[in-house]
Amino acid sequence: MKTIKWILFVALICACNEKNGGNKETSTGLAVDTTAAISVKYATGFSVRDSAGVKLVDVGKNDHFALVSDQEQTAPEGYTKVQVPISRAICMTALQLSNFTILQAHDIVAGLTGTKNLFNKDILQRVNDGRIVKIGMEGNFDTEMVLAANPDVIFISPFKRGGYDAITETGITLVPHLGFKELHPLGQAEWIKFIGLFIGKEREANDIFSGIEKRYNTLKARVDSFCSENKLQRPTVISGEMHYGTWHAVGGKNYLAQIFRDAGADYVIKDEETGGENLEFEKMYAMAANADYWRILNSYAGDFSYEALKSSEPRNELLKAFRERKVIYCNMKKTAYYEISPVLPDVLLKDFVAVFHPEIVEADYQFTFYRLLK
Repeated sequence: MKTIKWILFVALICACNEKNGGNKETSTGLAVDTTAAISVKYATGFSVRDSAGVKLVDVGKNDHFALVSDQEQTAPEGYTKVQVPISRAICMTALQLSNFTILQAHDIVAGLTGTKNLFNKDILQRVNDGRIVKIGMEGNFDTEMVLAANPDVIFISPFKRGGYDAITETGITLVPHLGFKELHPLGQAEWIKFIGLFIGKEREANDIFSGIEKRYNTLKARVDSFCSENKLQRPTVISGEMHYGTWHAVGGKNYLAQIFRDAGADYVIKDEETGGENLEFEKMYAMAANADYWRILNSYAGDFSYEALKSSEPRNELLKAFRERKVIYCNMKKTAYYEISPVLPDVLLKDFVAVFHPEIVEADYQFTFYRLLK
């Protein structure tokens, strides 16, 4: 975790003071008169505007929130009023938690669904001493624990398993967080700004994201220039592995596929699918047999190896990336991947660049999440 701590420290002290301009039309068509301190550049799941000191936040098509600093302020019709900054919140996903972590706002986290694959020592300590409560998993929430957390809002992930009926009855405001639906890595990271709006850290969120954006785009430009100047053929990459008889592969418009492209590689699935699909081995083999690299993310108990990969599915050895020992691997039991990578797309990008085009990064580069499997 030393590497992760260093990255977060650098992200916080080196963030630029750049501000993005412009506004987005709210889905309700309300007229506004000033530009919000936060503007949205990459994320598609939320937008924000300021109207007479009230921040109007639209999430997706159906959820609208009016963030007020004074309870006497009124919310436009169709908007749920939320007094900000909030002091207590429940997180449903690791992606949401990553937003609080990079904003140094663990004090506001009052509840979590669980601590599986959680590495952050501060969060674990807060769970152990009761400052953060575990409310159960989606579809099986413990309403008493939800009430014990006493949150101002609950950030939910509405397109997962759901089961929100019980907590809806508590009267606590449920706020959808759609970061997981973003198709661009910077779009997913930009939800830092969304959380910043609710907790009163708009300036910090803007500055931190500006640093992430600058590092990501600078490295991407270097990759593009390097490949163009050297007339390199981009390597190909596949993703996923067999589980219970099928291979789950992310779609061609998934944020991970975008990172592959930005790192100077071509993802083998080119379709319009944004989420993923479950394929039989034969169908995946037709696309993946000659791919140069193979990305795998799992929670293997122990030291993952090529032998373990072959044992899980003997046909894996037929793939070129297996034979040539070009598997790119991350073990979630040993790496804080889901816990912090959503707000470190620049670091993810650099890991992949270091594999696909090692000449671009420093000779002593230390991998953070992914590395070539030995």
